[in-house]
Amino acid sequence: MTDRSRSLTEPVEVQELRDEPFEPEVVSSDVVYKGWVWDVRSDLVAYGDREIIREYVDHTGAVAVLALDDDGRVLLIQQYRHPIRHRDWELPAGLLDIEGEDPMVAAQRELAEEADLVARDWELLVSTWTTPGGNSELIRIYLATGVAAAPAVYAREDEEADIRLEWVPLSDAVDAVLEGRLRNGILSLGVLAAERRLRD
Repeated sequence: MTDRSRSLTEPVEVQELRDEPFEPEVVSSDVVYKGWVWDVRSDLVAYGDREIIREYVDHTGAVAVLALDDDGRVLLIQQYRHPIRHRDWELPAGLLDIEGEDPMVAAQRELAEEADLVARDWELLVSTWTTPGGNSELIRIYLATGVAAAPAVYAREDEEADIRLEWVPLSDAVDAVLEGRLRNGILSLGVLAAERRLRD
C-alpha cells in the first residue's frame, strides 16, 4: 500500500474543521480581459516542483440578505440572469463595489435598493466562496429581521426594472431547494442556514 492510498482510507484527526489559508508564490499575474463589472486574470503560480497557470474571474465580493418577517416568511426576488437564460429566484444581493464600504452597510443598502425595505436587526448568517475554482468571489449572507418599509422607493433599471418580490414561508423555500425547483446557490445556502439557525 502506498502512502497516497493510506492517506485516502485512514481517518485523519482534525482539531477544527475549517478551510486553510495557503499562498503559493504568484510568479506573474496579468489581466487578460478587462470587463465592465469584473476582470479575468491569469496567474502563473509556483506550485510544488512546477509552475501552473490558473485563470479566474477577479471578483469584488458581494453581500446577500435573507430577510425574515415576523410570520417566518423569507423575501425572495426574481429577476432575469442572462448567463443561465432564466428568471431565477434569489435573495436580495449586490456587489461590494464601493471601496472601503462595510459589508453589513452594503447589505442594508442592497435591501433598500432592491426591495424598498429596512430591517431593525442584522447578523452575519453564513459566508461562502461561490465558485472557488473559477472566481475569487466571497459572498456574505446576512440575516435581517424586524423588517419594515424603507422611507424612500428606489428607481430600478435593466434587469432590476422588473424584479418580482414574494414573501414565502421559509419551509416552502427549503422544500423547493431540496426538490430542485430553486437552484440559485446563494438562495439555497441562505434558506438552509436560516432554517438551521431557527431550529437551534
